[in-house]
Amino acid sequence: MSQDIGDFVPPSCELLGLGEPTHGEPAFGWVRNDLFLDRLTGLGFRSIALEIDRVAALAVDDYVQGGPGSLDDVMRDGFSHDWGAFAPNRALVTRLREHNATRPPQERLTFHGFDAPTENTTAPSPRAYLEHARDHLGLDLDLAGLLGDDERWHHTDAIMDAARSPGATPEAEKARVLADDMLARLHERAPQTPRATWLRVRTHLTAGIALLRYHRQAAIPLDQGARIGLLLATRDGIMAENLFAIRDAESRRGRTLVFSHNLHLKKTPSSWQLGGHSTTWHGAGEIVASLWGDRYAFIASSLGRSAALGLGDPAAGTYEAELGGRFATWGLTTTMPSGVTRTDTTPPMGYFPLAADTLDGADALLHVADGTALGG
Repeated sequence: MSQDIGDFVPPSCELLGLGEPTHGEPAFGWVRNDLFLDRLTGLGFRSIALEIDRVAALAVDDYVQGGPGSLDDVMRDGFSHDWGAFAPNRALVTRLREHNATRPPQERLTFHGFDAPTENTTAPSPRAYLEHARDHLGLDLDLAGLLGDDERWHHTDAIMDAARSPGATPEAEKARVLADDMLARLHERAPQTPRATWLRVRTHLTAGIALLRYHRQAAIPLDQGARIGLLLATRDGIMAENLFAIRDAESRRGRTLVFSHNLHLKKTPSSWQLGGHSTTWHGAGEIVASLWGDRYAFIASSLGRSAALGLGDPAAGTYEAELGGRFATWGLTTTMPSGVTRTDTTPPMGYFPLAADTLDGADALLHVADGTALGG
């Protein structure tokens, strides 16, 4: 047992996944900040990736590199899912900018998002992302005329009702061909493009391609359970692709910490019970682990009690109760607990209790005994 994450990072690890079992308990964000900035940077980590829109997060990295703008604007525009309102995320951005202000470029820390620009049941039009690449390449393409009004893509029915989806229309299929052609042209022009510019354009273009794929999947007529499962799998596939691209960009500089829900980072299949439907899919962590082996390490997380969630003490015999006996506040361990999955949670809490399939394949476990005891 330890609070030194350096004891749990294998030498072979290039990408370290730090999971959280809920997005609603701020304690995990506070622990993440301290582990990354106070310890992992000393172990060669030079970048952090969060479960937010990868394109939007470019504005956050611009800011932490010393760029113009206000912190309020960056937290509003650079974070999807409304996560810019979370105090630990605001503190992270502030500390990253302060850290970078006193260091040369090669020692600065970079910030990434690795999620698609979607929610599970909504996804924007790919138009703006494709237009960014079109303008860089200097092509004469009327993408707005081809793809139509943005709202018809962004509307919830476009994802949840196959008959309302524009994802399988002739126009969408043409856009997919054009996007593939733009990606080929972008690669052809790489030798005459500054690397940072090229990477930024590719980030926009691949986001547009991912959105076309997501909308194409939404156009498949399925029952709602199968639909949600397909979309979850598609989103995690996009996340995995983004992690590979981030590591490609960062490999010359150092290692990367990725912080996200356990469901996205675990090395075993992910499962979710939603609205009476149960679905299982391969998450981003499982995909990365299957291809990278020990270059990827995963630290799962669990929670005892939380005032923020209205979660009380775990019952005796549960995994969380056993871990609570080891840690007064929080700690890390490679000795996995024995027990059963707790049953005192409700869907509105947003907490996914620790289960055997999360522990399977985990390289270590972080347990927060009481979220209230940890703050900024």
